[in-house]
Amino acid sequence: MSQPGEKEFTRLLNQGYGYGIVVGLGFAFASLMVLLTWMQAKFTKMNPNAAAEFATASRSVKAGLICCGITSAWTWSATLLQSSTATYQSGLSASWWYGVGGTIQIAIFSMIAAKVKMNANGATTFLQIVKARFGVPCHLLFTFYALVCVHVVCGSLVLGASATVNALTGMSVEACNFLLPIGIAVYVIAGGLRATFICDFIHTTILFVVIYIFVFTAYGTSDVLGSPGKMWDLLQQSAITNPVVGNVGGSYVTMRSNSGVVFAACTIAAGFSGVFCDQGYWQRAIASRPESTTKAYMLGALSWFSIPWGFGTVMGLGARALSTNPKFPTYPYPLSAAQQSAGLVAPAAAVTMLGKGGAVAILLATFMAATSAASAELIAVSSIIVYDILGTYWKPLTGKQVIYYSHLIIGLWAIWMGAWATILHRVGIDLGWLFYIQGVALTPAVVPIGLTVCWKRLSATAAFCGTLFGTVCGMLGWMVGCWKIYGLINVSNLALPYSAISGSAPGLIMSTLATLLLAWIFPANYDWQGTRAISGQSFTPACDESSVDEKDEVDDAKEMGKDSVEEVAEETRSVEALDRDVLQRVFERAAWISLLLTFTITILIPMPMFGESYVFSRKFFTGWIAVSIIWLLLAGTSCIVLPIWESRAEIRLIVSGLTGLRRKDSAKSSV
Repeated sequence: MSQPGEKEFTRLLNQGYGYGIVVGLGFAFASLMVLLTWMQAKFTKMNPNAAAEFATASRSVKAGLICCGITSAWTWSATLLQSSTATYQSGLSASWWYGVGGTIQIAIFSMIAAKVKMNANGATTFLQIVKARFGVPCHLLFTFYALVCVHVVCGSLVLGASATVNALTGMSVEACNFLLPIGIAVYVIAGGLRATFICDFIHTTILFVVIYIFVFTAYGTSDVLGSPGKMWDLLQQSAITNPVVGNVGGSYVTMRSNSGVVFAACTIAAGFSGVFCDQGYWQRAIASRPESTTKAYMLGALSWFSIPWGFGTVMGLGARALSTNPKFPTYPYPLSAAQQSAGLVAPAAAVTMLGKGGAVAILLATFMAATSAASAELIAVSSIIVYDILGTYWKPLTGKQVIYYSHLIIGLWAIWMGAWATILHRVGIDLGWLFYIQGVALTPAVVPIGLTVCWKRLSATAAFCGTLFGTVCGMLGWMVGCWKIYGLINVSNLALPYSAISGSAPGLIMSTLATLLLAWIFPANYDWQGTRAISGQSFTPACDESSVDEKDEVDDAKEMGKDSVEEVAEETRSVEALDRDVLQRVFERAAWISLLLTFTITILIPMPMFGESYVFSRKFFTGWIAVSIIWLLLAGTSCIVLPIWESRAEIRLIVSGLTGLRRKDSAKSSV
């Protein structure tokens, strides 16, 4: 129901489009992925029914596909929708800061990825590393945080997609909540982690094509925009009629934005928690080849940056510039606060520029973003529950049991994703709420988790108590900040930017200080032997190898395509034989590169413009847009062309196998 001074979102599509995308395209895509998984299993050495292949893709994924997977997994519905919304509200600084808030974490995580290969290459989850090093209390604590992260991510993915589908087609939010994850679960069950990488590639390819359509339409062929200069002109008018409070001159084309800075802080906090607490990112580090891990994460960080920056700029500023156009879906009113929080800024811009075609394109982009990231979460949560809960605290699991329970958990979690999103929707929680609360809920665990694999002085006491202390400080700061700033603690006020930063900043800072202080008072001197002893082929985390009977070992070996248990043991020894001196140099190189990247995009580029209160001229704005387009094109090359080139041998095998199969079938029919 619309309120006085606002209008319901005009729908150009009927419900058939919504069901067609969510159900029709979803299951068509699932069928395609099942077929590709079958071809891969038949014509290559990869066996999706092997536990190691299902959960870790045999630790053999190349840099291009890891880069694509990182870009895809980090491109949530929020990446497209929230970056556009923030830019609509605060101007172009918000799309830049959204990119910064997710890129620097991935770059820094490349250092962690190198340490994972160096100190725990046999692990399947980061929680296994925690248990091997710190024992049960820390393991249970960080398992809780990992599951909270999964719930926040899954809620964001499904709610953002469902709100967009509902706004554009009228499809029931509840129906979309349940139907969206089911098609994803089908191909994840069929192909495991490698299937999610293949899915990531296809989804990311389509996503970049859609983004290119919007970018080149807005800045080239649109009859309502058509050029960066025309957008700049319209934004000058918007700054007069609807100035941005806290921006110099009320302008939408300046980096001097108070709300933009607050948004930057919230985004950085949410980004750290979303990367370091999410098993999906650790899973990609574990699945990658040791020699390509850091390169893949750096490429992924740089590629992902282009999406919120380029897409958020064109859709957020486009929606603001076109809000007085009769084609705008809420004309003559701007988007209401509720519509903005639901993520409808990008759909509004798409519909205004391209009509029904734009509505279909934004539906497709949102669907691709949600499903590709959701597939990674399904694998992540199944790994946590199977390896770190069932296999650790219930009973030891053989390879067959790992596959069975992984399939079961993925199916059940897909249903729970729908139920969880529906619960959130019914109580008034939307995409914007989850985005701001993510940092509050998860930042206390960021530093202790990150230091687990790279600092030998970190003790169990420091990790456990530092996290709890940060949590208490974060929760108190959140509540007190909301009360002091807004005068009332309620659901809507708790998710406002100043409330969110009042909770996420103390959570991160106090957790870090407490962890470092306790590590100084109660230091450890860990030798990494326990984490390096985690076997990549062991499916029995609750017991030592002697408690597994010989038959199960042989079965596991056969499942992995091995001829003998000795070959499994040889592969495990190869984990231990990694050149740790090389990996240490990789870690140091990653540290310098991530530091340089962080300094460049956080300080060097935006801060001089902020300090000078610079308002972009028409010419400078055009150059800014040109650089974002070039970055998008380079990112598309990394995510689309590089994986194909690196996988050319496997593609050739599959094509040769299919050709040979057809010849055999022809020979049989002629007989």
